[in-house]
Amino acid sequence: MGIHKTITVNAQPNYEVIIGNDILDTIKVNETVNQVAIIYTSHVEKIAKKVSKLITKMGFVVTEIKVPNSEIAKNIDVVGNCWNKLGKSKFTRSDLVVAIGGGATTDLAGFVAATWLRGIDFISIPTTLLGMVDAAVGGKTGINTASGKNLVGAFHNPIQVIVDLDNLKSLNKHDFTTGMAEVVKCGFIADERILHIIENYPQECKKYDGVEIPELVTRSIQVKADTVAKDFKETSSSKTGREILNYGHTLAHAIEKNEKYKWRHGDAVSVGMVFAAELALADGILAPEVVQRHRDILKLVGLPTSYKFGNFKKLIEIMALDKKSRGATLRFVILEDIAQPARLENPSFKILNQAWEKVSK
Repeated sequence: MGIHKTITVNAQPNYEVIIGNDILDTIKVNETVNQVAIIYTSHVEKIAKKVSKLITKMGFVVTEIKVPNSEIAKNIDVVGNCWNKLGKSKFTRSDLVVAIGGGATTDLAGFVAATWLRGIDFISIPTTLLGMVDAAVGGKTGINTASGKNLVGAFHNPIQVIVDLDNLKSLNKHDFTTGMAEVVKCGFIADERILHIIENYPQECKKYDGVEIPELVTRSIQVKADTVAKDFKETSSSKTGREILNYGHTLAHAIEKNEKYKWRHGDAVSVGMVFAAELALADGILAPEVVQRHRDILKLVGLPTSYKFGNFKKLIEIMALDKKSRGATLRFVILEDIAQPARLENPSFKILNQAWEKVSK
């Protein structure tokens, strides 16, 4: 079926995100490469074997490294095992890592590539909706620790991202649904057309081969590419800086850590976006109809909008460790309106608790 769209991410360095169906053969391996490591999970073994054959036919030696599924792979022990295998295969700075899997796998493999010999090239082939629209694009790599999610990592761009929509076939329904959270996020922070598509064609947005999925994926990736190009290392204080991509993520990361990463990232982000909207409402910034629109759209695609947990102070303590906090300042990305992101710093406990009561029912 071929290429649907190619998006150039203007970062350090620039790279292309290729979106389409049956496009694994678009992978580009430079002639200077001697060997390639493919880091993948058992869930995507068929895809990994196909890529391995493609690269072998090009004349390169392939080392296959299977890692655990999901967030449990993002720890220093798994990273160490990957380093050991690269060492045994005598990988040099001219060699290449290919990441195949969901967001956790591309985060992990990107970090392995970023840290081996202080940085070697890698190509990302995301196989989940969340990976396609978020984790695989933007150059953030990382692993989890006992203190929190993604607190150890590096900025390290891929040299190519291949978004083969056929790979979505490998997902179960829940995993596809949770990926929609990042799509919805892009709609709220930057591209209202995404929200209109979901509202008008909800059934087509619930299945991997829905006619609206290519446009939703493309629009979401474009939002991320545009945002990353303005602020690659998230240092800008602008309202359009990279930090806006963290909408909903402050509470989400706290929920994930509290649930020992048994909650899917997208489910947590969904609740986190409703919480951020309620925060903005409680502070007199956001209109109540926009808050309700959050709930309506998230429910349309089957995502949760509440989290039942009695100890909110514990979650606040976890949120204070979030990467977006500065010193003792708790920061949230909020909205002033659709596609008008802003920041809320050090909200009072009264406002925090008011928003929490709305999402913990």
